[in-house]
Amino acid sequence: MPSIALDCPECGRPLVNTRYDATFRLADRTERLCFGIPAGLCADCHQLYMDPELIELLDLDAGRCVFAIESDTVLQAAAGLGAE
Repeated sequence: MPSIALDCPECGRPLVNTRYDATFRLADRTERLCFGIPAGLCADCHQLYMDPELIELLDLDAGRCVFAIESDTVLQAAAGLGAE
């Protein structure tokens, strides 16, 4: 899969590239939770950018991200705790 962009396509500022736990609202108004997805977040535009191939693979083409937070496994690894 292609890598995630380093800069926001809208404002040009750097993206926060890491793994996110996110909620997507689908066209039928249901929601799908995705955990540990690699993505880039623009802190200024509040947009989450994912690889288009991953969007297709997860069948999120008609979905809209309504919530994203850095995955706790990333935070635990940064703290040296490890996800056990």
